[in-house]
Amino acid sequence: MYSMFPERCSVRKEGKDCQMPPEFVISVKSNDGEYMVGVTCDGHKMAFTKKLESLQQEGKVPQGTINFAGLKPVGTSCIKVDPNDLIQL
Repeated sequence: MYSMFPERCSVRKEGKDCQMPPEFVISVKSNDGEYMVGVTCDGHKMAFTKKLESLQQEGKVPQGTINFAGLKPVGTSCIKVDPNDLIQL
């Protein structure tokens, strides 16, 4: 199964990447749109919030509401194609 999201939490602590899978997409909702800023596991949710608030105060991240949306895994069976059904271009 392929994913458009990173396989792991976006947090790096003491030079080491978190090895937990992401559980939330983090975004900032501002007056001019919503910006995805990363993914996090439940254990780093508060740390990520504090860091985003600090970056907002520094003007590096747009002002707005920090939003956490839960990720829901979706699976599908492999789709097999008969080579005779393909169209040659």
